Amino acid sequence: MHWTDRTGLPSVAGMTAPNASERLLSTAVLVIGTGGAGLRAAIELAQRGVDVLAVGKRRKHDAHTTLAAGGINAALGTMDPEDSWEQHAADTLRESYHLADPAIVETVARNAARGIEELEQWGMPFAREADGRISQRFFGAHTYRRTAYAGDYTGLEIQRTLMRRAAALQVPIVDTVYITRLLVADGTIFGAYGFDIVDGTPVQIHADAVILAAGGHTRIWRHTSSRRDENTGDAFRLAALAGARIRDAELVQFHPSGLLEPDDAAGTLVSEAARGEGGILTNALGERFMERYDPERMELSTRDRVALAGYTEIAEGRGTEAGGVYLDVSHLPREQILRQLPRVYRTLIDLQMLDITTTKMEVAPTAHYSMGGVWVAAEDHGTGVDGLYAIGEASSGLHGANRLGGNSLVELLVYGRITGEHAADYVTARTEVRRDPEAVAEARDEMQSLLHEHGTESARRLQRELRDLMSAHAGVVRTEEGLQQGLRALAELEARAQHVTAHPDIAGYDDLAHAFDLLGSLLAARATLESALERRETRGAHNRADYPATDPALQGNFVWSPSAGVVFEPLSPAPESFRALAEAASDDSVDGKLVE
Repeated sequence: MHWTDRTGLPSVAGMTAPNASERLLSTAVLVIGTGGAGLRAAIELAQRGVDVLAVGKRRKHDAHTTLAAGGINAALGTMDPEDSWEQHAADTLRESYHLADPAIVETVARNAARGIEELEQWGMPFAREADGRISQRFFGAHTYRRTAYAGDYTGLEIQRTLMRRAAALQVPIVDTVYITRLLVADGTIFGAYGFDIVDGTPVQIHADAVILAAGGHTRIWRHTSSRRDENTGDAFRLAALAGARIRDAELVQFHPSGLLEPDDAAGTLVSEAARGEGGILTNALGERFMERYDPERMELSTRDRVALAGYTEIAEGRGTEAGGVYLDVSHLPREQILRQLPRVYRTLIDLQMLDITTTKMEVAPTAHYSMGGVWVAAEDHGTGVDGLYAIGEASSGLHGANRLGGNSLVELLVYGRITGEHAADYVTARTEVRRDPEAVAEARDEMQSLLHEHGTESARRLQRELRDLMSAHAGVVRTEEGLQQGLRALAELEARAQHVTAHPDIAGYDDLAHAFDLLGSLLAARATLESALERRETRGAHNRADYPATDPALQGNFVWSPSAGVVFEPLSPAPESFRALAEAASDDSVDGKLVE
């Protein structure tokens, strides 16, 4: 029997927390993260009658999923009947520069259409053709039109659809709980520990399985499309300290066009639809510089190439005084801009009071998507720690060295469902649970030390220094010297982080959250720098100026853990069903295609 206390958190009647100041919760499966991936997993568990609790550190209606604009992929064939899951898989593998796990690629491509069908059943307002078919459009590197969409608010509509479905199933969602540690005994999950961001109450959660859907690590760069309290490496740290491993940490997608101002919103995206509609990139000299890098596709080149071009212009002194380049759509008809780029128009007015119909925008490459993450198995996204799963941007294996546009949203639907199925079977079959008081005490002591130590360091200041460090030494272009410098500077920050103290106030416990964000970011930064150092080649989004060629011997994954450091794992070959398609020459023309 469950009841709800005054803070709105569900509690368990008849159970007393081991510490009077703690709140004790109990569930069969705990889902950490209330974005699209976490919600889809929670929905699956609820549909199967399994007790589930979803928690998150930011409001569920404003999860990172809501920022995804472009669309969601599935080989529905509504526009191009010749499309197939095999071609979708081939495009994904080829765009990953053959670093994606073929089994994960196949699973997503085979099950993508089912994900779209489920969204339809739950009321997702897809754009449609006059005859009622779901509209699908091209994205960069797609052979056929397979990206379904809802204007430029696809992610927002998916999040809304999943929230409605979760509410109909009465899934309990608490979006004010920050999870600081996973609880493990004998290599097996038995719950998690954290705190209520509003009132600071420690929260201990007993769970037979945990699904980690807490996002990636792109907030550790100075310019990033992530907001202040998301994608700070939480999932990396939670998983690694529980005994899981991190795969492809060095493979980060940099978006070509992030805003430089205002300072507190540096990295906010200018959608690639701006280039798709005819936007032009110029440097401070007025040169249309994409002529030097991809004269055929120009501004419609792939994301990694345009980001590298912008970075090179800035690095070689042809950028603006603020360290950017210009993106200009002012030559387009005003009506076209307002109709096709409403979000971009409003964003620039809101942030800079700049009218893009008359004035060019100043942009620079910005960290956008973690293509790596927690190592997971293809069949269930298990992590190698019994009872622990990872999905969404927290996981790895689908994207390799460059993410195919539109794949992130369908991945969360496919593996949200599949992982929910496996977690349900796992907890149903589990006959006994051992809980380790020492694991709980360690988590409790860590939190109390941050609150009670009289340190001299501010978590927010160290976060800024870490972001500057990563931008300087592990940005769009890396070198061995730069990465080594980054590691030395990181060691200094790690030492200073030992003296961080949180100072909560009447407004809440955000300061404690920032302290744990810092710990996650430091671990994610170390994984990234050490893995980038080992990948001595240039492949996709990973550019090594000192190793400009692609090395066939490195067609595999670098996997990192706190205890073992970096190890290399070769990849299995793709199955015959789509191997030949992936290896075939692709059509690089831009006719009728949006950018990524």
